[in-house]
Parts: sequence; C-alpha cells; structure tokens
Amino acid sequence: MKSLLLTLTIAIVVAFAAVSLSASDVAAGKDLYMKKCASCHGQAGEGKDAIAKTLQVQFKHLGSKEVQARTDADLKKIILEGFEKTMKPVKDVDAKQADDIVAFVRTLKK
Repeated sequence: MKSLLLTLTIAIVVAFAAVSLSASDVAAGKDLYMKKCASCHGQAGEGKDAIAKTLQVQFKHLGSKEVQARTDADLKKIILEGFEKTMKPVKDVDAKQADDIVAFVRTLKK
C-alpha cells in the first residue's frame, strides 16, 4: 500500500512539474510586452493616442471584451504574423515568448 501511495505521489509531482514547465510565464510575458509592445499598446494595454493617430487607426484596449474574447491561438497569431495592415509581426519573438505575452495580456482583462 505504501509503495502504491509513493508511486502515485511521484506521478502527481511529475505531472505538475510538466504542466509548470509548459505553462506560459506571465512575468516573462510582462517583461516582453513592456519591451516589444508597450511603445504602441501602452503599459496597461490602453493604446497610445499619438501612434494611433499616426497610423490612422483606433486601438482597442487589450483588456476589452472584444480583445479578451479572442482565443489564445488568435492572439498568438497576431503577435507572430501581424494583424491586417496596421500591425506588423513582433520582431524577435518566438512561439513560447508569444505564449508568455498572451498570458500577460490576459491579466489586463477589465
């Protein structure tokens, strides 16, 4: 009985460790967002009016229902491939980093 309990405990610990390693990192995402995204999207996802005016676009707050309704895959695709003609792909960001940025953007939900 003890060996079964020990084996089960080890399996649970290993499973949680695997999930933690593959899970997105909000702190890393925030750091990347501040370096790569905040210059246009603002520190809190509000969008920068001067940039919007220059590009002749309207920024949606990244915490808005509209943005937050998008799937993680959709947001990741926007980061990696750009969005319409108004946003270019984010340079020097890989798939894992894009996941981290998405995790941070989820924290901006209003």
